[in-house]
Amino acid sequence: MDIARLRDEFAVLRRFAYLNAGTDGPVPAAALLAARAELDRQVSDGRFLAHFDRRRELTTAVRAGYADLLGCAPADVALMTSTTEAIARALAGLDLGPGDEIVTSDEEHPGLLGPLQAARDLRGVTVRVVPLDAVADAVGPATRLVACSHVSWLSGSPAPVSLASVDVPVLLDGAQGIGAVPVDVGALGCDLYAGAGQKWLCGPDGTGLLYVSPAIRERLAATMRSYASFVDGAAGLDATLQPDARRYDAPSLSAEALAFAEAALVTLADAGWPAAHRRARDLAAGLADRLRERGRTVAPRGDTTLVAFSSIDPVQERDRLAERGVVVRDLPTRPLLRASVGAWNDEADLERLLDGLA
Repeated sequence: MDIARLRDEFAVLRRFAYLNAGTDGPVPAAALLAARAELDRQVSDGRFLAHFDRRRELTTAVRAGYADLLGCAPADVALMTSTTEAIARALAGLDLGPGDEIVTSDEEHPGLLGPLQAARDLRGVTVRVVPLDAVADAVGPATRLVACSHVSWLSGSPAPVSLASVDVPVLLDGAQGIGAVPVDVGALGCDLYAGAGQKWLCGPDGTGLLYVSPAIRERLAATMRSYASFVDGAAGLDATLQPDARRYDAPSLSAEALAFAEAALVTLADAGWPAAHRRARDLAAGLADRLRERGRTVAPRGDTTLVAFSSIDPVQERDRLAERGVVVRDLPTRPLLRASVGAWNDEADLERLLDGLA
């Protein structure tokens, strides 16, 4: 992996030790150029037949890029505007109601908690909360779905591997998974995997994905249908749904956002995904060790890219680090700061963080 070449793609790294991809990834230069080119084309050429052909071309490319990272066929991937939308669509599409239970964990992001609350409040579903490492063991007679993080946003802990063998569908929130760590939806044993385009994939805000396994597709209703949901949208009320996950696509993604997303995926793929995954996890593990040496308590974590560590005043320390050119985030209601370590980071970034700590 050519680290210097990869780092050169990210202008933000010339100013900051940017350790916040778990919120939003850094923007590669190629993505800026691709989005700008699409906007320039729309200004000069208008938005007529060629414009929509271009959007279809970009949609196909981005879908294929996401599928490659998930280890599945492009036909199993729906394009979304966020992880939250993907989760909400998945929960809305399942026939769950009073008497049905969803098992989740005590480490979930509001992006999952919001749709779970809606399932509880609007449909009468019971939501049971257990520790993340206990979600597989918590499956009982009333459980119809396990919905939890692939990688916890709070600690970097992974979901238990035993989830692959439970006898109910599993929905994984992969916002801190895809792009950060290797993902194989078949090995994970999940039927649904929601992911973000703007975090570890360095795409634009307003992009995301939903993996829908062939096994669950016929059980998952397409509750929001648009032109793209159909084989021939002009057929009116008799239009036939797409035969695969395209039926669940978000109604509209702009050409400039799609071009941005595709260019970011190409940038990272050119660097080499296996090497990028390994480098980011190794850097994160090394940072965790050095934080412990400095007396900071590191939250229990797995072989992931997130490092959450103790802070007496997380907001004040976050802001003080930002003034020194180090970008990390605080975790609401918890005495923790979180560093998100990507393959684009280097030892100098980690040194800046460590030097900036009180």
